[in-house]
Amino acid sequence: MGWWQVDADTLARGRFVISPLAEATSSLKLLLRRAPASHPGEHAWLAAHLPAFQDLLRADPLVPLLLEAAFRPRWNADFITPTPSADGERTFVQELAVMRATPPERVHDDLAFALGGPPPPALCRPDLADRAADVLDWVWQRTVLPQWPLRRRVLEADIVARTAQLSRGGWAAALEDMRPGMRWLGGDRLQINTQEYAPREASGARLLFVPVSFDTSWVSWEGGHRYAVVYPCAGALAEPGRPPAPEALGQLLGRGRAAVLVLLDAPLSTTHLVALTGLPLGSVGRHLKVLLDARLVRRRRAGRSVLYYRTGAGDVLVNSQTEEAE
Repeated sequence: MGWWQVDADTLARGRFVISPLAEATSSLKLLLRRAPASHPGEHAWLAAHLPAFQDLLRADPLVPLLLEAAFRPRWNADFITPTPSADGERTFVQELAVMRATPPERVHDDLAFALGGPPPPALCRPDLADRAADVLDWVWQRTVLPQWPLRRRVLEADIVARTAQLSRGGWAAALEDMRPGMRWLGGDRLQINTQEYAPREASGARLLFVPVSFDTSWVSWEGGHRYAVVYPCAGALAEPGRPPAPEALGQLLGRGRAAVLVLLDAPLSTTHLVALTGLPLGSVGRHLKVLLDARLVRRRRAGRSVLYYRTGAGDVLVNSQTEEAE
């Protein structure tokens, strides 16, 4: 199995950060993936953007060849997934500039490692970092940026939820379902995946956890001083397939208020609640006030957002009505 050696101090200093470039890369990986969408939100997003992306690939035969070489089933070429900054404060343009600055010889070496052999002759050229960055810039501008305020709030909500797990059950609980095959093994071993890779010494490094919107994940590192785990966040971008609130709960609280309460099994902002319920912002705000006054939800600040989540009493109310409905 692949695991990192991480001492207690390194793990304690680990932090969650948001990376616009990682979000764009996650979207690109979904556009390239041939597997079916994993939830209705992905399906709707692909239907909106995949045709234009396929036109982009057909317009330049070098682009699909480069992307196929850079994104392999077992490994990404390192240059195309640079490790986010330790403070998570870089803009998309700043992060993309790091990729563009990759020396051509390193790009060639990264592709050779990902492929397990020399890249095709067509990829032996000095502009591959710029070509890959141009594709990610297209993905960002066309498919991510219009949704970025909402996406960022969803990612912030995931971080708040993970932080709550961390406070309740330690890192073992926070890491348990972060990505397939990842878990805390105890001692100083953090299992990253179930593949046969040599262990890496990460003690003393800055350890970063980076949520993205879609069901994609990878790891990266910068030298031996910064390691990142990119993982799919718990809140889907859009979930039209989510079951409705139980009828009895709707009769008790009102359908709109019940729908809001059911959604708050993970922390969400008012913007996200508006997107998921289809209710006006004013209505969502009024429902939240009633639920706060009844102590069925609480709120906390995450960056520039205020996130709402169910209390224990709210969980009991929702779960009891859900069990009765079943």
